[in-house]
Amino acid sequence: MIRRGEIVLLIMVLLGACKIAEAQAPSEQGFEIVKNLDIFSNVIKELNTNYVDDIKPGELSKTAIDAMLESLDPYTNYITETEIEDYKFITTGEYGGIGALIHQNGEYVVISEPYEGAPAQKSDLRAGDMILEINGQSAKGKTYSDVSAILKGQSGTTITLKIQRPGENAPIEKTINREIIKIDNIPYSGMLDHGIGYIKLTSFTQKAASEVKQALMKLREKSELKGIIIDLRGNGGGLLNEAVDIVNIFVDRGQEVVTTKGKLPDKNHSYKTMNAPVDVNIPVVILVDGQSASASEILSGAMQDLDRGVIVGRRTFGKGLVQNVVPLSFNAQMKVTVAKYYIPSGRCIQAIDYSHKNKEGIFGKIPDSLIAAFKTKDGRTVYEGRGIKPDIHSNKVEYSNISMALYTKYLIFDFATQFRREHPTIPSADKFEITDTIFNAFLAFISDKNYDYRTKSEEALEDLRKDSEKEHYFNAIKSEYDALKKQMDNDKKSDLTKFKSQISDLIKLEIVSRYYYQKGKIIASLDTDKDIAEAINTLVDQNLYKSVLAGTYKAPSGSTDNKTGDDDSTDDDPGNH
Repeated sequence: MIRRGEIVLLIMVLLGACKIAEAQAPSEQGFEIVKNLDIFSNVIKELNTNYVDDIKPGELSKTAIDAMLESLDPYTNYITETEIEDYKFITTGEYGGIGALIHQNGEYVVISEPYEGAPAQKSDLRAGDMILEINGQSAKGKTYSDVSAILKGQSGTTITLKIQRPGENAPIEKTINREIIKIDNIPYSGMLDHGIGYIKLTSFTQKAASEVKQALMKLREKSELKGIIIDLRGNGGGLLNEAVDIVNIFVDRGQEVVTTKGKLPDKNHSYKTMNAPVDVNIPVVILVDGQSASASEILSGAMQDLDRGVIVGRRTFGKGLVQNVVPLSFNAQMKVTVAKYYIPSGRCIQAIDYSHKNKEGIFGKIPDSLIAAFKTKDGRTVYEGRGIKPDIHSNKVEYSNISMALYTKYLIFDFATQFRREHPTIPSADKFEITDTIFNAFLAFISDKNYDYRTKSEEALEDLRKDSEKEHYFNAIKSEYDALKKQMDNDKKSDLTKFKSQISDLIKLEIVSRYYYQKGKIIASLDTDKDIAEAINTLVDQNLYKSVLAGTYKAPSGSTDNKTGDDDSTDDDPGNH
């Protein structure tokens, strides 16, 4: 609990802020700032004096700050001293910890996947291990966030975990040395069919551009590259300058890639390519989806605007805002939106208008009437707002109800854990397949498990029953209702067979990750990835590739992607825990 003396200190700080604001902003808006700071400090003081129970001023202040910032945009955040390490991870890709993905399963947290080469893997922590105790304290009831915060810590310190491993009778105790964990910007790069290189880029932390350059150079050493695929699907962005430097790999020095424009003059910048390029001629395809955002959109949007590459996939997220981190008192910080960015054609791809709310208090998308057309370097028409529209649209994978139920209830996860225990080795990630024997073993595994799910048809039928009962029509349609329900139940029983291929793909990726970790999971997915197949086809068919860049490509009839329409704003990928 914070004592009265600490309250006085807090008020002094707030009053000091009032004086600074008064000195710096004598305008009417400045007066409003001073007035409301004074009101806020008085509210805290009076609560501390009069409220029936002892208050926690720090928690109250954070709640007030968070609520205030929430009214602006989701990217302007208050960062307490204890949260700074998490924000450093966003820019550096590094943190102190044991190196493992975790997920919540009931009252306990479970290891999803140790990072290859990290302390968790070196200590033989395995996917499926349930964390019972941490440093002698029970982990029961602790949330994912609670456990994540405890597992992280300064490099060189130790942490002791008591785990329950499936198939083992007694708990196992592990003492693990924390290390600096570096999350690779590029978890995998390699050669595909037809001389096409592939680079999976998952973030834009420090050195992302140099890592892309090195990956490209290595691919060129292996064989004569006919084209390159840069996969930005699921990449939420990172450092702006890294995106600029990656564009620089493929375009000449001196090309403007992005400009930023803010309220203050010092937030207005032009970012140009500064270095000699690596290859200005190699055909490039960039894969994007609804989770490609920020720096991913600068890279893909600039390559599109400069007619330097073809964009394949689904419409991107639409984040055209720039944030800076500013220091506050007592080692706190604030990440604040300071500018909008504009890619070479002059367009801003921000999708949500955070300056206005609708009647329900929800921020809306920028209306079609305000979306303007722009021109690429060679004259193709592109549009601002709502992210980057791909040059070639590909449909996202729609997972069946049965697949999602088996995945979200962790039955595929648990089967992979059992499989790993019973099979010390499997073929390489690119060779392993789910045979009928393995699939039948999975069916036996889930035979006594609950994976019930409701389809939209069932929900509609249930709504019909309720409405017809209210209106006293149900007795007249009861026989038809019962027949439909029975038919739906029969169809659901056949879903395991109907969606065998899709379920097998999910099982395959989960099992492969037990042996070959994240890199193996990517390799195992390449052959069945429809977006990658589309990208390869685009690079191999040079007439198609050139027609896109020339603006003469015509999308297949029936395509849902249009000027401003929302084809896929998000991607529900069951590959992410």
